[in-house]
Amino acid sequence: MPTLDVSAGADVGNDAPPWKDLPLRSGIQPMFNGLPPSQGLYNPAFEHDACGVSFIVDMHGRKSHEIVRLGFEALCSLDHRGAQGAEPNSGDGAGILLQMPDGFLRAVCGFELPAVGSYVAGLAFLPGTPREVALGRSHVEAIVRQEGGTILGWRDVPTDPSSLGSMARAVMPTFCQLFFTVANKDGDLLNDLALDRVAYVIRKRVEHELPEADPDGGGPAPGLYFPSLSCRTLVYKGMLTTPQLGSFFPDIVDARMESALALVHSRFSTNTFPSWPLAHPYRFVAHNGEINTVMGNRNWMRAREELLATDAIPGDIERLYPICTPGGSDTASFDEALELLHLGGYSLPHAVLMMIPEAWENHESMSAEKRAFYRFHSALMEPWDGPASIAFTDGTVIGAVLDRNGLRPSRYWVTTDGLVILASESGVLPIPPEAVLRKGRLEPGRMLLVDTAAGRLIPDEEIKAGLASAQPYQQWIEQGSLHLEDLPPARVAA
Repeated sequence: MPTLDVSAGADVGNDAPPWKDLPLRSGIQPMFNGLPPSQGLYNPAFEHDACGVSFIVDMHGRKSHEIVRLGFEALCSLDHRGAQGAEPNSGDGAGILLQMPDGFLRAVCGFELPAVGSYVAGLAFLPGTPREVALGRSHVEAIVRQEGGTILGWRDVPTDPSSLGSMARAVMPTFCQLFFTVANKDGDLLNDLALDRVAYVIRKRVEHELPEADPDGGGPAPGLYFPSLSCRTLVYKGMLTTPQLGSFFPDIVDARMESALALVHSRFSTNTFPSWPLAHPYRFVAHNGEINTVMGNRNWMRAREELLATDAIPGDIERLYPICTPGGSDTASFDEALELLHLGGYSLPHAVLMMIPEAWENHESMSAEKRAFYRFHSALMEPWDGPASIAFTDGTVIGAVLDRNGLRPSRYWVTTDGLVILASESGVLPIPPEAVLRKGRLEPGRMLLVDTAAGRLIPDEEIKAGLASAQPYQQWIEQGSLHLEDLPPARVAA
């Protein structure tokens, strides 16, 4: 499988691509959050997250509304006083990520859908006025068509904002779901990962290419944010408290909404500001903790954009830049880097271990193959370090990894009926003791992984041994490394 090359770049021509001339709107749109401008000791660039996270998955991939219900119940158990502002009904953020609920969407969207996996669906945050919503939709539709896509339709997502406080209402967007397909040169519909790569290009272009002003003189162009845009997963999230998520989005409590997994998150960032886009989950992850090295990580990502090259993602990769959106939180940047690696060809567990390696440098009992795996990737990607527990999923596999120091809690339970529950808190679900087959906690640097396609929980050692033996990493290190002491003496001009 082709993978993203972060060590060598493609030739760059002298002609600037057409989007370079556009006045671009980048960053998290201010109309969707209450972030004040930089002032005094406050700078929005230092936004961090501190949160509660959980996932529930049927190990055998059996979809049901019960999994969605249990996910929402676990989310409500993560309720925290720090997840609210001065108004107890203005939340810091809550959300849920599900497998694509194909049956539910077919029942409610009002137009025909092709086979599951062959269409993209995603929740969109648009500004509130009808004119701005229409303008935003037209921009998106134009970009979809430019990338070879066919619009199937839009769905107005039902919401009930009656429980929201004035702070959340003041910056609340309009909510729509977009549906489209993409065909190849032979007319066959793309599906799964190939389709998600095109959806990724479309979403990044939407983020970067909306002009600053309405060319028809109607005022500023709309801001637009997609919490998710995928053929595999669907996200519902917002500037909500945990109980508000189910009442605000009636879709979640609809009995037709089914999934084999649910990744949920409650954001309680007591030292930062709430925002509709900065609620979790993101497209692949939900995070408990902080990434203390995020400024350096973002700078490295920005610096290596000149070297990125891949055949996996269609078109000129430069139009995706910047990879890490200005104004995002530490988790938002992590998710964007992980997304690039995964869509560039790395499996999701592989990409996660590139970004959050275990402590390998002085690990005396670590196997040579695993050490070579970490050493090789250390030349490609610096660690995203900090006290972090990160849960991740692509809709088929779901798992979690703990930072090398183990400074964030992650506890898990495996039940006799095939459920796996992981959470940053104990007791998120009332599991009878007799139903617990196995329980434990995630240890520093370790990964927990459930593969719903294989119907099994994969141990940490098996994950890492498989990745470490997949390629001759030690040979590549020996062939590709250049040591300073081996360089010839420098000549000094007289």
